Amino acid sequence: MSRIIILCFFIIYSLSVFGQDEFQFEKGTDKVIIPFKIINNLIFIPIKVNNVELYFLLDSGVEETILFSMEEKKDVSFFNVEKIALRGLGGENSIEGLKSANNTLEVDGLKSNNHLLYIVLDQSFNLSSHIGIPVNGIIGYHFLKSNLVEINYQRKQITVFKDNEKNRKRIVKKFQMVPITVEKSKPYIQGSAIIDSSEISTKLLIDIGNSDAIWLFENKGKSINIPAKNFEDYLGKGFSGDVEGRRAQIKKITFSKFEFNNPIVAFPDSSSLKNVRMVKDRAGSVGAEILKRFNLVFDYQNQQLFLKKNSSFKSSFNYNKSGIEIQHHGLQWVQETVSLETVPYAGKEIDAKANVIYSNFKYKFVLKPIYTIVNVRKNSPAAISGLQKGDIIVSINQKPGYEFTLEKIYSLLKSEEENWINFVVERDSQVLKFQFQLINVL
Repeated sequence: MSRIIILCFFIIYSLSVFGQDEFQFEKGTDKVIIPFKIINNLIFIPIKVNNVELYFLLDSGVEETILFSMEEKKDVSFFNVEKIALRGLGGENSIEGLKSANNTLEVDGLKSNNHLLYIVLDQSFNLSSHIGIPVNGIIGYHFLKSNLVEINYQRKQITVFKDNEKNRKRIVKKFQMVPITVEKSKPYIQGSAIIDSSEISTKLLIDIGNSDAIWLFENKGKSINIPAKNFEDYLGKGFSGDVEGRRAQIKKITFSKFEFNNPIVAFPDSSSLKNVRMVKDRAGSVGAEILKRFNLVFDYQNQQLFLKKNSSFKSSFNYNKSGIEIQHHGLQWVQETVSLETVPYAGKEIDAKANVIYSNFKYKFVLKPIYTIVNVRKNSPAAISGLQKGDIIVSINQKPGYEFTLEKIYSLLKSEEENWINFVVERDSQVLKFQFQLINVL
């Protein structure tokens, strides 16, 4: 999907609660650097769980550590397991899960013992197909809570510092400090939004696991109204089902001394929020589309966020104008030609004795991704052209679909320009061609 929004605020129905240890440094270490992958603004890091490496989304919007898509990781052992029910964003019922205590999590020079895990058993909750890489879990509060955690989006690395005088002095010197609050294990920042002509005070969850710029919760009593120019859209998937809402553009969002003009804002439906435990006065979330414009350091212990602008700060805000959501849908064998490591003669090899001519390339078969359309927004350019949910992508702009990553597809569909896009798809064993223009309706 164009905005991989991981909606994991959830309520746990269980009889007992276990304590968790923080991530601690190995002896003699006070700084650890962790490279990460970034896809659609979201951060993915490798963490060993009971000695088996898994990939986690780093998400400041979740309290507990959650695992899913474990069908291919049968070698992971879990301890002290009991059944629970999970509920969260979305309008459907709770889903079945497990709780496991006394686990060990390790990443480079950091270790957490006695770690509590929640395991989602519903295999339909699978981020890997939406993102294009294997993703096995989400981690948030328990990774961020005890140390100084710097996120550098441009270098694609996290640096975890031990909170000592040397490290703190370096951060204070280079970054601007912004006060935050940590409530129910999640960070919040105070700001303001200008919607139409009204300026509104906004308390926002700092949510690096939400790839949008801003979410606001419609509240007519507080003048948080959806602008007249908007469109209905699919916002993401939560534990309790799909999250629907509307997208619009507002005049400005501000926090501390930082201002952002004309951001694209998502307004989730109230039915999708009914299972979310809100803190007092929360108006929405600030997501990674804004946060990636900074180098930032979380300091949960002192309720501080340190910010420094990076080169993306003034980038414009765009959205997926096509109206289609795409996901990874398995693999296919594709024939490729590969050059031989020989010295060619006029493009060919000659065996003089046998008088046989050999070509200087050979064929090989490689696995490539298959992409399908999983959602089409009503009245969008793609819908008007005739594209439908379930269509298998054959090519985009005359280039085979398997040569794209999901990241590249969405970069194309979020183009600032109103380009024409050509799709060839397979539907019911027929190959069909479609063309549409990326029109900005905001």
